[in-house]
Amino acid sequence: MPRALSFVTLDVFTSAPLEGNQLAVFIDAKGLTDPEMQAIAREMNLSESTFIFRRDSAVERERGVRVRIFTVDEELPFAGHPTLGTAMVLREESPGSNTIYLDLNVGKIPVEFTRRDGLPFGQMTQRDPEFGQKHSREDVARVTGLSLGDIADDVPIQTVSTGNAFAMVPLKSLAVLQKLAPAWSQMNTYLSKTDAKFFYFVSRQASEPEAKLQARMIFSRGEDPATGSAAGPCAAWAVENGIIAPDEEVLVLQGVEIHRTSRIYVSAGKIDNKIVNIRVGGHAIEVTRGELSF
Repeated sequence: MPRALSFVTLDVFTSAPLEGNQLAVFIDAKGLTDPEMQAIAREMNLSESTFIFRRDSAVERERGVRVRIFTVDEELPFAGHPTLGTAMVLREESPGSNTIYLDLNVGKIPVEFTRRDGLPFGQMTQRDPEFGQKHSREDVARVTGLSLGDIADDVPIQTVSTGNAFAMVPLKSLAVLQKLAPAWSQMNTYLSKTDAKFFYFVSRQASEPEAKLQARMIFSRGEDPATGSAAGPCAAWAVENGIIAPDEEVLVLQGVEIHRTSRIYVSAGKIDNKIVNIRVGGHAIEVTRGELSF
């Protein structure tokens, strides 16, 4: 007999359906093998799919709810919009819970819930950032198809990670961000020799007045509508370089250029010159419920 797996899909980092970043959440993944989860993620064909493995309540209180995250190609140790979206699904099962703890491959990640604009609003605390390699503007311009003048020179291009490593690339203007059209093969050839897995392109001009930053993340399968695991490092980098103040919450827009606008709220603290308390938040909207049989 085929197995039927219940799942939910959500649009994450948006309060409006059909925007933001899509996610599939499989509510009970008990018994699934790694190859089966990878095949299911390929079948869903979204940026990520998550798989929930429920455990004894005492274990979950101590360690969190076990969740694994897969792209169509690989398992990830951490990703932002799958963390927020999966926590939203778990909160619906326990509506009195203000904090959901996920046990991810990077460890225990809390997601706190409040209400904004009449809807549940989740905010995750990411790991403290690790600051890595600084990249030359000349090298990055060469592999991204940008001119040297397109890249800002007042703040560094630097790798930052809270679980996934992104090289933050500051661009001179929103116009530069909007015209961005790099070839992944060229970027990947360069990135494979560095400590970063992806570039995160950031403009300090945004297409909406309430936003402080606008970003794009281009990878092998196209463009990501929202990258929560890059938004946290971006907040750390922005505080480190004086772009935003410590503990100032700002709105980052992403996905605008591909008509999947995502609204990501970020902040980072600073104690004794160390960046701490990386917070990334937003809304998530359920779009479908169904069963997958295989």
